[in-house]
Amino acid sequence: MELNADFDATVIVHSEKLDWIASPMKGVDRRMLDRIGDEVARATSIVRYAKGSRFSAHTHTGGEEFIVLEGVFQDEHGDYPAGTYVRNPPTTAHTPSSAEGCTIFVKLWQFDMEDRTQFRKTMEDELGTYVEGVASAELFRDAREVVRYASLKAGANFENSEQGGAEVLVLSGSVRFRGETLGQGSWLRLPDGDSLNLIAGDEGAKLWMKTGHLPYAQAAAV
Repeated sequence: MELNADFDATVIVHSEKLDWIASPMKGVDRRMLDRIGDEVARATSIVRYAKGSRFSAHTHTGGEEFIVLEGVFQDEHGDYPAGTYVRNPPTTAHTPSSAEGCTIFVKLWQFDMEDRTQFRKTMEDELGTYVEGVASAELFRDAREVVRYASLKAGANFENSEQGGAEVLVLSGSVRFRGETLGQGSWLRLPDGDSLNLIAGDEGAKLWMKTGHLPYAQAAAV
């Protein structure tokens, strides 16, 4: 399966308008944003766990990173409430579940295969001070990518011109991008060489962003 697999194209997906698709595990559904592969895939998805659902134990052969969007995600290592950012690099393992139900944004098979940096962070706790209506936090950086979290006040401009492409998920509020409104759950991917320029809506916005990673995307193998 290939979905939004042309990394030289600009892609916008309003995920909250997509239907939920059942996964092989009962009670776990997903909205696919991009994908190369079948059940083992280089994939970016919104995943919903029903109350009391769980996924079978597995090893992250290609790595996994996720943000808890709603509810509380759980595994044998602890509870992860909304607003938590987690990186589980290749060779890590867990048994995911959610007693009360949750929704996460998750990326699979997109790690440097030598990466062994595992952590969890509460994104809001990492924020710096506001400058011209924008407060940001660098959540992760290596030679391949930079991951950030940003909070924008109403009307604030948010720009990025770093090389290597950009990927943005609107966690709350809204932004304007080239005349289009991206609301909560909207996902934007810009190719290498393009620049990002967003303007926050009247309610402001919270964003997750990754830059620099797309030149490595075509080489990903699953």
